[in-house]
Amino acid sequence: MRRIVLLACLFATLVFVITAQPVLAQEGETQPVTATLTIPFLDEWLSSGHADNTAEAFNHWNEEDPAEVPVDCAKCHSEAGYLDYVGADGSEANVVDHAAPIGSVVTCVTCHNDATIVKQSVIMPSGIELTGLGDESRCMECHQGRESKVSVDAAIAEAGVDEDTVSADLGFRNIHYYAAAATKYGTLAKGGYEYDGMMYDGNFAHVEGFQTCIGCHNPHTLEVKVEDCAGCHEGVASVDDLKNIRMEGSAKDYDGDGDVEEGIAFELQGLQETLLSNIQAYASEVAGAAIGYSPAAYPYFFADPNADGELTEDEAIFDNRYVNWTPRLVKAAYNYQTSLKDPGAYAHGGKYIIELLYDSIADLNSALAEPVDMTAMRRIDAGHFAGSEEAFRHWDAEGVVPGSCAKCHSAGGLPMMIAEGAVVSQPPSNGFQCTTCHAELQDYTRYEVAQVTFPSGAVIDSGDPDTNLCLNCHQGRESTVSVNRLIGDQDADTVSESLRFLNVHYFAAGATRFGTEAKGAYEYDGKEYVGYFEHTGDADQCVECHGAHNLEVDVALCADCHDDIDIETVEDLRLIREYNDDWDGDGDTDEGIAGEIDTLRETLYAALQDYAANTAGAGIIYEGHSHPYFFIDTNGNGEADADEVNADNRYATWTPRLLRGAYNYQYSSKDPGAFAHNGLYIVQVLQDSIEDLGGDVSGMTRP
Repeated sequence: MRRIVLLACLFATLVFVITAQPVLAQEGETQPVTATLTIPFLDEWLSSGHADNTAEAFNHWNEEDPAEVPVDCAKCHSEAGYLDYVGADGSEANVVDHAAPIGSVVTCVTCHNDATIVKQSVIMPSGIELTGLGDESRCMECHQGRESKVSVDAAIAEAGVDEDTVSADLGFRNIHYYAAAATKYGTLAKGGYEYDGMMYDGNFAHVEGFQTCIGCHNPHTLEVKVEDCAGCHEGVASVDDLKNIRMEGSAKDYDGDGDVEEGIAFELQGLQETLLSNIQAYASEVAGAAIGYSPAAYPYFFADPNADGELTEDEAIFDNRYVNWTPRLVKAAYNYQTSLKDPGAYAHGGKYIIELLYDSIADLNSALAEPVDMTAMRRIDAGHFAGSEEAFRHWDAEGVVPGSCAKCHSAGGLPMMIAEGAVVSQPPSNGFQCTTCHAELQDYTRYEVAQVTFPSGAVIDSGDPDTNLCLNCHQGRESTVSVNRLIGDQDADTVSESLRFLNVHYFAAGATRFGTEAKGAYEYDGKEYVGYFEHTGDADQCVECHGAHNLEVDVALCADCHDDIDIETVEDLRLIREYNDDWDGDGDTDEGIAGEIDTLRETLYAALQDYAANTAGAGIIYEGHSHPYFFIDTNGNGEADADEVNADNRYATWTPRLLRGAYNYQYSSKDPGAFAHNGLYIVQVLQDSIEDLGGDVSGMTRP
């Protein structure tokens, strides 16, 4: 039967006898010339699901009247429908014009035709068009699902009820099967239900050579190229082994079961079990009717009359479908189904699915009398791998990370900087990849960096190539030099339109550590500042104190010298008792260095506000999570109110003196580990800023 189907598509097993011009065999005789032409990859294709003419996917409509594949289904369940959709039949692309005949499968010509050979983009169910694709676009047309956040929100809006009100106008929204592209592209496609106010991972790019459908799957058999996976992943010999994979960038306990060694597939499984339990609790408690789930029976969610959490065969029938839908339940059920109907989700985009499941559990919790305990669960990874966060998602709308930001905010920027000494724009990434820091993936050798140039122009070699690698990004973007360059010779207390706030940026730990050698903070003329903070021999480099992948402080190492220290008490450290002075002037010489810095920062903020109001002529407020951080205090209450924190209300009444103090306030705020990286340097610049603004430092001791 399969051979007959292929013949109908002009791609059967072809053995042609071609009669060429007569050729003399013997004198006076002729003999025909024959040649055998074999279709490439025929046997591989015949072994695939795409060629399975007995599958439900190609026979579901055989008994319908009329017996045809409807327009809504034809694109992916018939050859004619796919060719219609891509415009290979001469019709308009991106639309199916007619129902398709039954009896076809996905054949050679389905994927190989004049339209698909130049295809570079795909329109996802959300309406978002993914561009710049290659041959994988052919796969993505069908492996994208049929629903999205957009369609779920539209259905809820049409019902017009609040989150926990049952509506007869609501029903389960089914993403459909094998929506691998929606999983892989995450928030760029919005295939899952993404909760408002939350951020989600984007395209899971993996590593070079394995970033597309056909990079990981044989395009004809559809099988995973397991032997290629084994090149990087130890212990992988079968598809099932892939479920055990867990890379160093996935160090969190997502499902809260205490196991951070299990594969991502099992983290998903744990979250799925918790979500289903929460769905059932919510359905009974809030929606008013118990619910059950069957993965094999449409429409999947059914009433559970005896509320035992299990569905019998006579319960998992269409007439018993679940009908007590609320908007909150629709969202969670949609994400549960989304996570299950892509069986390779753990490899296609596991972090995206983790976020969807986590947020669904949390959202249901908000309506339950006894919410599930999520304290041990984790939604996102350590910063370098937190693909859902602003540091990596900021440029999604533009589709490109500019060269000025790409070094530290894209997967490929740092390697380019190391190799070329400069960085050009890069595509948005889903956090760092192994190849961001590792020059090769066999022994995971890190890039060798001999020295690093800081924003001040200082060229520094820490003596450790690994630390130098970290310093490329953890150095900030401004310095004493750039602040002085902007100010020039302007009068210290005169407001100038040429001035603007200079933001050192985040986590400039390297600049803090090297103190006056790097001049990351603003250093006042006539003052002396400490240089490099030399800790102890085995805790003197970035990756000695912090986990290279989880980025967490190695408190066990700290405890070798510091008594009774854990992650909660690190900020209490004050080992150097010869520096037993009262730096912040509060009379407490036993508090940790972090406490000294906190008080100095508070004192500096008060001095900034007093100076801004009384000298610069406009009140100032600070909001550390909103660019450009300093805003006009329009109502004069000294607080950052919601209506004041917006770019149109940014502070613009800068004098050189105010700018210097504000710069150091931000600097001390954006290195949360400054107390450990070089606390004395931060104490000095904060004290000097307070003094320069006219604040009282008479009770303070300057280290």
